[in-house]
Amino acid sequence: MAVKNVVSWSAMIACYAKNGKAFEALKLFREMMLKTEEDVGPNSVTMVSVLQACAALAALEQGKLIHGYILRNGLDTILPVISALVTMYARCGKLEVAQQVFDGMDKRDVVSWNSLISGFGAHGHGKKAIDIFKDMISCGISPSPVSFVSLLGACSHAGLVDEGRALFQAMRKEYGIIPSVEHYASMVDLLGRANKLEEAAKFIDDMRIEPGPKVWGSLLGSSRIHCNVEFAERASTKLFQLEPANAGNYVLLADTYAEAGKWDEVKRVKKLLESRGLQKVPGRSWIEVKRQIHSFVSTDEFNPQIEQLHALLCELSSEMKEKGYVPQIKVVLYDLGEEEKERIVLGHSEKLALAFGLINTSNAEPIRITKNLRLCEDCHSFTKFISKFARKEILVRDVNRFHHFRDGVCSCGDYW
Repeated sequence: MAVKNVVSWSAMIACYAKNGKAFEALKLFREMMLKTEEDVGPNSVTMVSVLQACAALAALEQGKLIHGYILRNGLDTILPVISALVTMYARCGKLEVAQQVFDGMDKRDVVSWNSLISGFGAHGHGKKAIDIFKDMISCGISPSPVSFVSLLGACSHAGLVDEGRALFQAMRKEYGIIPSVEHYASMVDLLGRANKLEEAAKFIDDMRIEPGPKVWGSLLGSSRIHCNVEFAERASTKLFQLEPANAGNYVLLADTYAEAGKWDEVKRVKKLLESRGLQKVPGRSWIEVKRQIHSFVSTDEFNPQIEQLHALLCELSSEMKEKGYVPQIKVVLYDLGEEEKERIVLGHSEKLALAFGLINTSNAEPIRITKNLRLCEDCHSFTKFISKFARKEILVRDVNRFHHFRDGVCSCGDYW
């Protein structure tokens, strides 16, 4: 475009932010700030997208800078902007600041309330999320379908099965909201994570609408967590028909077979992947240090500190083994020797980001990491040990939820 205005810049930033390209969204925003005049700078629409990008990357320091810009430019009276701020602080691990921003709002709509409910839910504070919902109702705000997606997700992360069942029933009976595929998928996830796979399967059979990929995906994910081959096979059969090009479904089934020691089945699924020309989504992790966002993948050989990172991880692993750390090598989908499997898990992207954080942050400064996939069992165990071993507060947000590690304990209670 020969001439770009605030609308065109904002539209492109929103495209990136809404399509999993948060890193690119922030890069484009910086470019916008350099190239636009003060009188045509970013507006409230731009701010919402930029805050969404900060939230996606847990880029707290950049989020704070955006908050400052919002205050200086009088955008703090616009509801969508403040709701996005609540979400950003919550997803960056600052629940207390999210609550402060929410409490300081002159007026709130259902989106504002949903932002707070979702934030507490993602951190595993299910009962708190339900209390906020009750406060919302008492303030005369009618819940939206999104309210119940957030609530059921909160119940799932906290293992609140009875509360989740009651909320699902209340949706239709008390609030006249017809459950959508997202609500059904959340219920299957809630039951499945609680190892009530039989009930989850019956719930799917009794659905009033056609189960889609989200519902079967929830059952497959839960089957993987509990290593239930029967239900994993049932869910994946449906998913291979509905989403033949989604490599993640094949990987989850292969993971389940690997944990069950069924290596012939693992090879069969991997051949199926190859025959269809599909590739597993590579694990990627991000960490913000000194307002700079750094990205890591397990095969990253271009980072100037990569050798130092690997050396530190090897040293930490050896020292932690003496303290009781046992590498969870079952997560490796290859029939290899133990030493080789340990080498593979030690190179996971979140461990590289963690090592980078340990080298480049002060002792008192928490480490914040974002992962594009689910945190594996070994990285979860490793990070718990590091938080105690290095006396470091570590926050990791994966694709499912938030993990807050401190003194060798995770906020998820090892339930994720």
